[in-house]
Amino acid sequence: QVQLVESGGGLVQPGGSLRLSCATSGSIFGINHMGWYRQAAGKQRELVATITSGGNTNYADSVKGRFTISRDNAKNTVYLQMNNLKPEDTAVYYCKVNTVLRVYWGQGTQVTVSS
Repeated sequence: QVQLVESGGGLVQPGGSLRLSCATSGSIFGINHMGWYRQAAGKQRELVATITSGGNTNYADSVKGRFTISRDNAKNTVYLQMNNLKPEDTAVYYCKVNTVLRVYWGQGTQVTVSS
């Protein structure tokens, strides 16, 4: 059984920082892309950032310069460092892992940016 376990979400004030982690459990093979998506209340899920097995990254324009995605291949873990958070970053954040066989999604973690 493969499971993605997310952590690091919570409540933070505007301008603050938060670091999300997504760790895999069980056997997982052939990981290529890993990434983060988010879904705000009443809106569709959108891409935040992705990272390939080779370390190439891609970011949504709305988070460029503020968010950094990284991965630890030995631990099969992906991270999202979020700096200078804004109220519009408020959403449920989902980890996504692409393998040679299928796509896995995390359970989601709530990020709320508010004073």
